[in-house]
Amino acid sequence: QVQLVESGGGLVQPGGSLRLSCVASGTIFSIYDMDWYRQAPGKQRELVAAITSGGSTTNYADSVKGRFTISRDNAKNTVYLQMNSLKPEDTAVYYCHARNSVYWGQGTQVTVSS
Repeated sequence: QVQLVESGGGLVQPGGSLRLSCVASGTIFSIYDMDWYRQAPGKQRELVAAITSGGSTTNYADSVKGRFTISRDNAKNTVYLQMNSLKPEDTAVYYCHARNSVYWGQGTQVTVSS
């Protein structure tokens, strides 16, 4: 059974940082391009960042470019999202997703508030 498990969310003040992790099990993690999505209350889920299977190529939503960094460690079956200079509008549930698959994590809440 394939599982994606996110962690690292929490409450942070504006301007702060968090690092999200997503650990995969039950599959060959390294074959998948991986994505981080987020969904704020009352809004559609949006793609935040993406990384290819080998980690050589990354892409970001304009709203997070220059502040967020996606990376992965295939030896640890883990994809990360480093989030810096957080803003209140970054508040959402963050999900990892194995692209072109049905595999999603359960989500981790990020709240940016003073």
